[in-house]
Amino acid sequence: MANKIRVLIVDDSALVRQMLTAAFNATTDIQVVGTAIDPFAARDKIKQLHPDVITLDVEMPGMDGISFLSNLMRLRPMPVVMVSTMTTKGCAVTLNALELGAVDYVAKPNATLKGDLSEFTEEVQEKVRIAAGAKVRPLETRKKKITESKQLKLSGDTSVIKHFDHIVAIGASTGGTEAIKDVLLDVPANAPPIVITQHIPANFSASFAERLDGLCAIRVVEAKHNQPVNPGTAYIAPGGQHLTVHMMNGHYVCKLDTSPPVNRHRPAVDVLFDSVNKHAHGKAIGVLLTGMGSDGAEGLLRLRESGCYTIAQDEASSVVWGMPGSAVKLNAADDVLPLTKIAPKIMNLPLRKSPRAVGSK
Repeated sequence: MANKIRVLIVDDSALVRQMLTAAFNATTDIQVVGTAIDPFAARDKIKQLHPDVITLDVEMPGMDGISFLSNLMRLRPMPVVMVSTMTTKGCAVTLNALELGAVDYVAKPNATLKGDLSEFTEEVQEKVRIAAGAKVRPLETRKKKITESKQLKLSGDTSVIKHFDHIVAIGASTGGTEAIKDVLLDVPANAPPIVITQHIPANFSASFAERLDGLCAIRVVEAKHNQPVNPGTAYIAPGGQHLTVHMMNGHYVCKLDTSPPVNRHRPAVDVLFDSVNKHAHGKAIGVLLTGMGSDGAEGLLRLRESGCYTIAQDEASSVVWGMPGSAVKLNAADDVLPLTKIAPKIMNLPLRKSPRAVGSK
């Protein structure tokens, strides 16, 4: 049998530590090697126990989880799954954690921890497994990039936003909040319209869109039902709702619905890609970024078969090469690119190449 995933639980609540320990002990492939009540104890336990993954609480006495995570990613990068409350404040803190290098997050159950915990148990088990195989890099500053993008935003001339007859559709999951941010930071204000599905909780997407809007030259919003899709704007699917794009009176509009999950997800990337495929008539660019599983891979293939240009993020720059890797296996991608080259391709490709005919090289 393969070695078990060694987990260190860091949380000041004895009840939460017991709950997480029980969740991991119920598996055959995850082993709790230790627990810590605060970051100071965690620092010593990491040195002693060499865990593969840490579950980290956000709010703890002495040093908060974000400060500890920042130090950890600077000195000893390793996979971390944040365990946080999904309040408005909690969402902002969790986004900070993902920016610092946390692989993923899981929402804490209610304060009493009563009721059916099976969904939480399955989620935290799955996310620890994913984190154990994820790529974690040393903390890198992006201040220069963000500053340059803010300057572009301040100096942006809306008159340069021209008409586009094509649309860009992006899908992502684990590691996607940062990957999407990196792509959009490189997109100028006069970009084609961009629609995005990121696997995300219902009360998380608004904070995600608001944060990106403050950083990027392009406008970023949480998509609304029947909202017109315009150049110079990125539309992010609300958590818990599928985002689709339709053509009405010669103009793209966003549509939202709560139909059943697809590939276990709502929003689902395949749902977005298929709607774009139906209404764009080959005038679209499909992009599949980092994420666990295969959501979006078949949709990307259908886009490519319809003459749309398709891109999959490469393995080296992906936190988890599940979704883009599945697309590559299906031969669904015209290009397999590192994250840094995706935005330039999005902006430059339409200027020199029209959508290819089906079956062409």
